[in-house]
Amino acid sequence: MYPPSEAARRSGFSLDTLRYYEKIGLLSGVGRTSGGRRFFTDDDLSWLVIFRCLRDTGMPIAEMCRYAELSREGEHTVAARQELLEQHAARVEEQLTLLQRQYAHLREKIRFYQGLTGATPAP
Repeated sequence: MYPPSEAARRSGFSLDTLRYYEKIGLLSGVGRTSGGRRFFTDDDLSWLVIFRCLRDTGMPIAEMCRYAELSREGEHTVAARQELLEQHAARVEEQLTLLQRQYAHLREKIRFYQGLTGATPAP
C-alpha cells in the first residue's frame, strides 16, 4: 500500500492529477484506510504506468477512459483494446515522422547560422 504522495512520486503524476483520474473513473477502486485516507496498490501503480505512456504520447483522456473501461470489462474486449492502441500508435508514428522532419530542418538552419558566424558545428 502506498500513500498518495508515494504514488505521485512513483508515477510522476501530481496529487491533483491522481485525484482527477480517480474522479473521472480512469483509476477505479482506489482503496481507503479505516480513517478514509486513500492508498494505492501495485496494481494501481501498474495502471498509472500505462496512463503515463498514453498521456505522454498524446492520447486524449476520453480514449484513455475507453481503454480502461474495456480493460475492466474482461478478456472479451482484447481485440477492441488492441485496435484502440494500434490506432493510437499510428498517430504517434505520424507525429514522430513530422518531428523528425522538423528536427532535420532545425539542424539545417543551425548549420546555416554557424556558417554565417564561423561557429564550430555541434556534433
